[in-house]
Amino acid sequence: MTPEVPLAFCTVLGVLAVFQLLLVIGLPFGRFAWGGQNPVLPARLRVGSAVSVVVYAIFAIFALDRAALISILPVPFVAVVAMWVIATYLLLSVLPNLASKSKYERRVMAPVSLVLAGLAFLVALS
Repeated sequence: MTPEVPLAFCTVLGVLAVFQLLLVIGLPFGRFAWGGQNPVLPARLRVGSAVSVVVYAIFAIFALDRAALISILPVPFVAVVAMWVIATYLLLSVLPNLASKSKYERRVMAPVSLVLAGLAFLVALS
């Protein structure tokens, strides 16, 4: 696999991580996340956003290892299985975005989630 797909996957994760960090520090972008009910997230959802950043970093590590751009995992098969799990999880994450009461979340985050899931499947297939 050429590095473009896993790097695109990591780039989207990076953009989402920055977005989540903006939510953590209290910027009023909550309409795009967590159901869109709070322009500024309450403390518990800010913690969720912080956890999301860590999860995105883990996803990126698995994708980069799967694409042989880094070699961190002791057995390559771990990255193969992990990427299939991640891709499936990301595909399922499109559903809550589509079902959100927030039109911003439906219009912006649902397509972003779908693109991210598609990139994850392409990495998994490599």
